Amino acid sequence: QVQLVESGGGLVQAGGSLRLSCAASDTGFGINAMGWYRQAPGKQRELVASIGSGGSAMYADSVKGRFTISRDNAKNAVYLQMNSLKPEDTAVYFCAADIWDSPFGASRFWGQGTQVTVSS
Repeated sequence: QVQLVESGGGLVQAGGSLRLSCAASDTGFGINAMGWYRQAPGKQRELVASIGSGGSAMYADSVKGRFTISRDNAKNAVYLQMNSLKPEDTAVYFCAADIWDSPFGASRFWGQGTQVTVSS
């Protein structure tokens, strides 16, 4: 059964940094795209950053220049380095991965979420 396990959230002051990690287990026939989403209280879940299997990355405008997504295909892992954090970055961050769980297609799997709180 596919599982995504996240780590690295916490409380940090504005301007500080955090690094989120996510590792996938039982990855079936392989992993396609991986990414990070976040959901703040009272708001919809939004895409923060994503990275393809070849390493191409995209970012939400709100985090460009501050966050960096990377992946280690050998470890089935994805990371999010968050610098210059702002209070508005406070949210629960979720890891997501599109995993080929059959020869015919991929399914999206989610981590359990990790809280990131940025104090002003």
